[in-house]
Amino acid sequence: MHTKIRKTYQSNRASQDYPLQFLIPAGAMLLLFFFLPTVMNFVYAFTDWSQFKSEIGLAGFDNFLSLFRSGALLRDIRITVLYAVLVAIMQNFFGLALALLLEADTAINRIARSLFFIPVIMSALAAGYVWQAVLKTDGVANQILTAIFGSQIAISWLGSTTWTIVLVAMIHAWKWMGFSMLTYLAGLKTIDPQVLEAAIVDGASPRKLFWQIKFPLLAPALTFNVATALLGSMNSFDIVQALTNGGPGGSTEILNLFIWRTFGKGLYAQSTTMSLVLFLLVTLMAIPLITSLRRRENKIL
Repeated sequence: MHTKIRKTYQSNRASQDYPLQFLIPAGAMLLLFFFLPTVMNFVYAFTDWSQFKSEIGLAGFDNFLSLFRSGALLRDIRITVLYAVLVAIMQNFFGLALALLLEADTAINRIARSLFFIPVIMSALAAGYVWQAVLKTDGVANQILTAIFGSQIAISWLGSTTWTIVLVAMIHAWKWMGFSMLTYLAGLKTIDPQVLEAAIVDGASPRKLFWQIKFPLLAPALTFNVATALLGSMNSFDIVQALTNGGPGGSTEILNLFIWRTFGKGLYAQSTTMSLVLFLLVTLMAIPLITSLRRRENKIL
């Protein structure tokens, strides 16, 4: 009897440990294609690696000094941070508004949720080129306005050095607002209906119901959505490249576009240096942001 129990215990233990063997191939792939390139990126940032040199030598902090002295890197960092903040605000605003509008579990709302989620699964590059065709001077937007007002409209939607970055950020938010919508919907579904019913019985208006009950209880969803929108948009490339390619006048040249252009010129060390700067920038923003949002969660919940 004891022998049978021992064999059963050993069998159960072996079955529990068995799935760990599957982590070995995944871990090897992660090490080979993520951790190792990341470490090598840090190393090459301190070299003079270039298409125009046959050997690679150490350059110390020369790449960093030359990039910061040129002013282009600091300008693109400012543009990238501004772009990320705009995307985070608009994506969460639209996503939360859609979640509240489509909260009721009806057939029409389920169809609407699916429609608003379609841009999320679209190729970002394809979405960018579609909007570029819509917003160009002879595009669909101006043609519709021309038909409405009866006179020729030729607005250069992507030609302003001030407002183009806002428009591009809005399109980025449009593509991903369906993802934020689903996250907020999941948060709304976790709220106990009895809490809402008690508040309504006590005379809470829809406005108070949202600000005093629903919004505070959506703290985990808000943390996730703000973090993913802000940090994800800092790594954006395809939508901006398709819409403006960094123009007009470099007003939408986010850091990834600068890195791509620099690497295309054969200046590999400088591009890896900029990648390292972007990595550090995202890290420095992520840690305090997520920490402060989690503290807010703990206070509320």
